[in-house]
Amino acid sequence: MDFKKTTESDSHYHSLEKMSVEEILISINKEDQTVALSIKKSLPQINKLTTVVSEKLKNGGRLFYIGAGTSGRLGVVDASECPPTFGVDQGLVIGLIAGGDAAIREAVEFAEDSTTQGWQDLQLEHISEADIVIGIAASGTTPYVISALTQCNANNIVTGCITCNGGSPLAETAQYPVVVVVGPEFVTGSSRMKAGTAQKLVLNMISTTAMIQLGRIKGNKMVDMQLSNNKLVDRGIRMIMSEINVDRPTATMLLEQHKNVRNAINLYQND
Repeated sequence: MDFKKTTESDSHYHSLEKMSVEEILISINKEDQTVALSIKKSLPQINKLTTVVSEKLKNGGRLFYIGAGTSGRLGVVDASECPPTFGVDQGLVIGLIAGGDAAIREAVEFAEDSTTQGWQDLQLEHISEADIVIGIAASGTTPYVISALTQCNANNIVTGCITCNGGSPLAETAQYPVVVVVGPEFVTGSSRMKAGTAQKLVLNMISTTAMIQLGRIKGNKMVDMQLSNNKLVDRGIRMIMSEINVDRPTATMLLEQHKNVRNAINLYQND
């Protein structure tokens, strides 16, 4: 490889086993503070990718995340949080991980090394030109991800990526690469640390912005969230009270009647 995998460069810290608990925590926190600044440098790339994601979703397409290991799990987490947070269909944002759902909990040996399974997994979801696929890999070298994006490119499917190594094969393959160079990890090569944090933050930015663009937020409130527990029901009641200036019993009645914060607000205002 003719590029430097900074995610696997030697840590700036040594003899970790000799550190106290406090010294370890302070050092990890010091490294973590650099992540947001690294992302700031990549905002133009994130803007380009998120704009395309938003356009695809507005036009009826779907967003796919595909990755392996920590990167794949982060994609699955972000995808799974979109329906309860924004009230969208389960199939709008889809997370795929090398090794299948079993790999979410336990590592599946050599799953990430397949050069055919990524594309097969996408085909099982009936991927089309209407959709967009974002490959996630801290190293930027994962065969499962790169091969999937290569096939997407060949089939006129828009591709993006999130990686933490500049000039990586994945960054060179994706049409809309996002490269967040976080540097060496506290524990050498443990990319679930700063690299994983960076990927999670970028995923938050992409999905949240896209959902706002889809009209899934009113003001700054999650008015389309699924009311799946008592905490969220209480939050919904308080949203209604604040938005239309009614007391709690009235807001509770409206929410019970309409089962959705947005509908409760809109129908009350239109009465």
